[in-house]
Amino acid sequence: MADDPIDRTGLAPRFWEKGLDRLTVKEWEALCDGCGKCCLNKLEDDESRDVALTRIACRLFDDSTCRCADYARRLSFVPECIVLTPRTLPKVVYFFPETCAYRRLHEGRDLPHWHPLLTGDPMSPHLAGASLMDDTVSEAEIGDADWEDFVIEEPTGGA
Repeated sequence: MADDPIDRTGLAPRFWEKGLDRLTVKEWEALCDGCGKCCLNKLEDDESRDVALTRIACRLFDDSTCRCADYARRLSFVPECIVLTPRTLPKVVYFFPETCAYRRLHEGRDLPHWHPLLTGDPMSPHLAGASLMDDTVSEAEIGDADWEDFVIEEPTGGA
């Protein structure tokens, strides 16, 4: 099993079932599956609020790990980065991928079968095909006018 950059040690089994608003900070962070899709740039239809996912990643995204290169200081470099909390989730949940644990739990669904909290393996989202590991292009390389050329279907890994 690969090293997990998210500390999932010492958590109660199925802790997420107690409700998102009752989670500790550690539990909240542990819900992240590490797919990296939240770091991909999206196109939003102003009228319908439909969101299209692109292969264009934030300039801080490391697609070899599907992690932010500077998570702790990301807002200093990317002020528009969404800080997801139980309070902000209802306002931005539509913007998150269909497979996102935060979105799924908010919508009353369970975690996908490949989630690291269920498999014990932080590589499981990548092995299931639910991430874009090693398959993105940096926003620094693509002009805004060309984003539509990079729209993709969300990889779900069978979620």
